[in-house]
This record gives sequence, structure tokens and C-alpha cells, in this order.
Amino acid sequence: MTIPHEERGEDPTVERLRELTRNIEAITESIREDRKSQKERSEELDRYMQETARRMRETDRRLKKAEDLFTTQWGKLMESLVRGDLVRLLADRGIGVYGLARDTLKRRGGESYEVDILARNGEEIVAVEVKTTLRPEDVGRFRSKLVSFKEWWPEYRDRKVYGAMAYLQASDDVARHAERQGFFVIRATGDSASIVNAEDFEPRVFA
Repeated sequence: MTIPHEERGEDPTVERLRELTRNIEAITESIREDRKSQKERSEELDRYMQETARRMRETDRRLKKAEDLFTTQWGKLMESLVRGDLVRLLADRGIGVYGLARDTLKRRGGESYEVDILARNGEEIVAVEVKTTLRPEDVGRFRSKLVSFKEWWPEYRDRKVYGAMAYLQASDDVARHAERQGFFVIRATGDSASIVNAEDFEPRVFA
């Protein structure tokens, strides 16, 4: 026989409070577990993002290394192509250079000065800048560079210094701009190179 709460001396309100307390504790524990799970997921996500960022940096580094290697090798190929035809091309334009200088880099006091190709004879020097793609800013930089050429190569102080810009691709406007600045303009095509200046072009003496 069930004895009523009143007869057992128990207050039904107390029992309800106990049940409510148990429910609150269960909810609190559930919230605590959810928070723990969320924290673990957040930490896992952070680790994943950090690893992804690391792999992306590594991929970028490898791509940059490959790009630099390609650019270097392509630049050497371009220079080789221009070198092979340069003496003949300049002779056709009245500058009889007899050879190419091996020394194209000067260092002094932590600074350096380099040109891609130097063609020479007893009276003239032709400094050549080689670009895969010739841009307007390349023309301006090389023009400024040639002004101080004899400061770095004083052994050529008695010779006229001309400039040439060789390229694989460039817009017609840039090629004309280089010519207006006084440069020989050399276009590399296929397995040869050619000077594309006008027939009456007069090169500028830069130094």
C-alpha cells in the first residue's frame, strides 16, 4: 500500500526541487560536454588550418623556386640566342665589333653593376640588355644605367658606348620607344635574332 507523502511526513515540493536539481545538473553536464566537444573541434580546426597554411607556404616556395629556375634558364637561352647573331647584326649596321667581353659584372664596395652582353672593338662598346618581355620601365632603367657605365668600366673610357635592348616579345609601342631613346632594338625569333630599327636609325652615345 502506497503511503501518501503527507503521511510519510515528506513535502512534495522538496521532491520536486530535488528532481529539478537533478535535471539542472544533467543539463549543466550536457552543456559542459558540448563545450568540451566544441573546444576539441575548434582546436582540431586550428591545427588543420595551420597545417594547410604550412603546406601552402611550402607549395608557394617550391613554385617560386621552379619559376626562378625557369626564368634563369630561359634568360640564358635568350642571351645565347642573341650572342650568336650579335656580331653579324651590328656589323650590318656599321659597327664592326670583333668579339664579346666575358667580364659583364663589376663589384665595388658592396654594390654591383652588370650587363647581359658586351660587344666591343677598339673604338666602340655595345652594352646589351636581354628581356623575355620588354616593358617601358625596362627602357628607362637601362638608359639611366648606361650613363654611369664608364664609372664601372674605366678601361673603356676612350670608347663610345652604345646600348641595345633585345627581347622575345614586346608591343610595337615599346619597341619604338626604345628606338627613340637611341637603343638598337633586337628581336629574338625562333632560332635567330634581328635588329628591327629603321634603316636610317642613328644610335645614341650613352657614355
